[in-house]
Amino acid sequence: MGKVLIIAEAGVNHNGNLDIAKRLAWTAKECGADIVKFQTAKLSSLVSRYAEMADYQKENMGRETSQREMLKRLLLSYEDFEELSSYCKEIGIKFLSTPFDIESIDFLESLGCDIWKIPSGEITNLPYLEKIGRTRRDIILSTGMSTMSEIEEALQALRRSGSGEIVILHCTTEYPAPYDEVNLKAMRTLAETFRCRAGYSDHTEGIEVAVAAAALGAEVIEKHFTLDKTMEGPDHKASLEPSELRRMVRAIRNIEKAMGSGVKEPSESELGNRKAARKSIVAKREILKGEILSEENVTTKRPGNGINPMKWYQVLGTAAIRDFKEDELIEV
Repeated sequence: MGKVLIIAEAGVNHNGNLDIAKRLAWTAKECGADIVKFQTAKLSSLVSRYAEMADYQKENMGRETSQREMLKRLLLSYEDFEELSSYCKEIGIKFLSTPFDIESIDFLESLGCDIWKIPSGEITNLPYLEKIGRTRRDIILSTGMSTMSEIEEALQALRRSGSGEIVILHCTTEYPAPYDEVNLKAMRTLAETFRCRAGYSDHTEGIEVAVAAAALGAEVIEKHFTLDKTMEGPDHKASLEPSELRRMVRAIRNIEKAMGSGVKEPSESELGNRKAARKSIVAKREILKGEILSEENVTTKRPGNGINPMKWYQVLGTAAIRDFKEDELIEV
């Protein structure tokens, strides 16, 4: 198992504040994430004035308004992203942002972004997919809300347009996603069906499902995080706080180590324990030289540095080569 690419999804949890966005980038770095990811959009190109908020957005915002009014308070400007990208380079964490419109693709490309993250909502947006594909860069594609045929059509559009390597992320687009709707095994289905590398974009509460995805072979894991779940905004409630993000990263890194090579053989540390944990054939009582060894006078006990008990029947019926005291290792 190679290293899992961990994307700390800041999204719009900066609430439109560049200073908070920088704190999120710093936190992602300190927690051990490989990438901090944001969301870039031109409001006029993203959403019409008639688009309603999703139910989870209404609940988490505590009020109902249009998507446009909500996003107006949450989006950073292109100038902010220029500064944020430079800041990420300065502190040593990879900057990534999802474009939500054609214009933002061009802008992020001008910042030197060398990989694209396509969100679930754009998987049926053909002009968008073709634009991304023509950049010939590698792509991480989220597949929330999608059917297998929709995913196949998106992959065909991207590849026709000249895309680089594509990693597919299984995803359940609900905030938070109910555990019984995660269907984590679908991640393997995607990898096998489309012959792609696969990963998981996690919207559940807690870190358990993300860690399980790593154990199932996810090559990329994306998880929303925030500085404080109680902040106002649509995504804070379903995000990890810094201490949780740190635990998730640590757990995934431990899983990477634990997966191993798949070859079943004693580990280096186990070899030192075999003597103490295994048993040998020993004298059950005092045995005199020449006495026939039988179940009446020999047994198996620790330590395991004598004759292996798997040779039990080879030892029984032989004559003792010398006197043996009780518990002494039998020799033949």
